[in-house]
Amino acid sequence: MRRASKFDTKVTEPDLTPMIDMTFQLIAFFMVIVNFSTSEQNDKVTLPESELARPAAMADELPITLHVPENGTVVLGGITSTVEGIRPLLETEVLLLESKNKKASDANIIIRAHRSALGGRVQELIEKCQQLGFEKYSLRVKEEPI
Repeated sequence: MRRASKFDTKVTEPDLTPMIDMTFQLIAFFMVIVNFSTSEQNDKVTLPESELARPAAMADELPITLHVPENGTVVLGGITSTVEGIRPLLETEVLLLESKNKKASDANIIIRAHRSALGGRVQELIEKCQQLGFEKYSLRVKEEPI
């Protein structure tokens, strides 16, 4: 008569469910943390170069980025408009600021104009922003290596 073994000789496989769960949680965590915002990027805008350009001392608290491509239109949040027709888009930004108990003067308008964009169009854009109470402006250029 054959005796039963004390040890089970079955091969057991580890349960991978917790490891897979942790992997998906890490992926979700990094997707939330990484800023996928394209507000500071627009492939239609090639910034002019400047030897005097320097990085900002600190990040803007309430940035509103306006892109001015070569054709002179204005892009705000993926919506393309003319300089003359930008007012409704900026009014929406003012309402958004007011919902956060902020004023237009608290926001910083960042203008990224193409190197071939006319300076007069940029000046008109600044005037439209001033009409709505915006006071802080930053013009972006490409820093030229020394």
